Amino acid sequence: MPKRNKVPTGAGSKGEPDKSPTVLYANGDGVGPEIIPSAISVVDAAVKSAYNGKRKILWKEIVIGKEATKRFGEPLPRKSIDLIRSNKLLLKGPLETPVGTGHKSLNVELRMLLDLYANIRPVRYFEGLKSPLTNPSAVDLVIFRENTDDLYTGIEWPYDSQDLRALRAFVSERLGVYLEADAGIGIKQISKSKTERITRAAIEYAIKNKRRSVTIMHKGNIMKFTEGAFREWAYGVAVKEYRSSVVTEEEVVQKYKGRVPAGKILVNDRIADNMFQQLIKSPGDYDVILAPNLNGDYISDAAGALVGDIGVLGSADMGERSGMFEAVHGTAQKYAGKNIANPTGIIISGAMMLGYMGWEEAASAIKKSVESAIKAGKVTNDLARYTKAKALGTKEYTAEVIRRIGKG
Repeated sequence: MPKRNKVPTGAGSKGEPDKSPTVLYANGDGVGPEIIPSAISVVDAAVKSAYNGKRKILWKEIVIGKEATKRFGEPLPRKSIDLIRSNKLLLKGPLETPVGTGHKSLNVELRMLLDLYANIRPVRYFEGLKSPLTNPSAVDLVIFRENTDDLYTGIEWPYDSQDLRALRAFVSERLGVYLEADAGIGIKQISKSKTERITRAAIEYAIKNKRRSVTIMHKGNIMKFTEGAFREWAYGVAVKEYRSSVVTEEEVVQKYKGRVPAGKILVNDRIADNMFQQLIKSPGDYDVILAPNLNGDYISDAAGALVGDIGVLGSADMGERSGMFEAVHGTAQKYAGKNIANPTGIIISGAMMLGYMGWEEAASAIKKSVESAIKAGKVTNDLARYTKAKALGTKEYTAEVIRRIGKG
């Protein structure tokens, strides 16, 4: 797993953690200005409860997204970039990405800026959620999505651009490859070094947290030299660097009569389209899922639906010395300003941030309070509409979660 960021957590003169670290936050777009304050208030309450007021986070706001464009003429101002680089820990609201035109994804730009190569998305069922599965409690998995490679590098050209005409001519003349004249072209790149480091992160997480398996999700039967290579490189890291801790599915069949040896983590792989089917039919068979960027994006949204709603999912974007924490859902613009947005995802992300800082007691308090509120039917409209629960507003739900901190 990526190394813990030592900058925001700090260190006292005797090597003790900084008890008043500075953490950046950005409200973002859409419902962001409502859910980020919610998460901050829950985090503060959990920290106060867990450490009897002896620790405190010093929050510092940065402006990115639409508000930054209004105030500074650009969505990602230099001042905000400098603060992110120097602090390296950010709790971030959702950012709008134009479809088909406009600026590139700010989310992707931030990940590239800090080399946040591991997007980690835990997915588990909370009792009280309405799920399409007959046994949703079987869903308890963690998705490790490679975050800086694949199609998200944004290397592409419009179908009628001069650059693409030059590219068509080059590949036709030099490589004998014909590209359709009316097709936009994008380049999918998957690199060996980036595949290997996300694989290490996933396997080390599995070892540390005593998980049962790591499943490599890919479409290597079609994209042999990109996703097929992702599969091969991932297996290579597993068997060469973690031989004492892992066993492959092939080895289980051939050497161990179909049973995973005690103390070993099973490493297997599934073709992407089959992975969706398997996750719906047999969710309990999957534990840690390791995927290239695009596949990881797809499967995490699907997994969110299995537990009832993507709105309850948090995520961490992590690098060697940096961490950015955000909800999985988007800006939900149509719900903005109405006090109905569900802040659970960003609250869970706040708990993940505390865990990353080493403040495990506060992180655990948040998770328990959220679980308690949902189980009691104290939820926002997006969840209440599927049950008989009375919907709470964003602020009221936040107060309910805070009220339950330290009581579970």
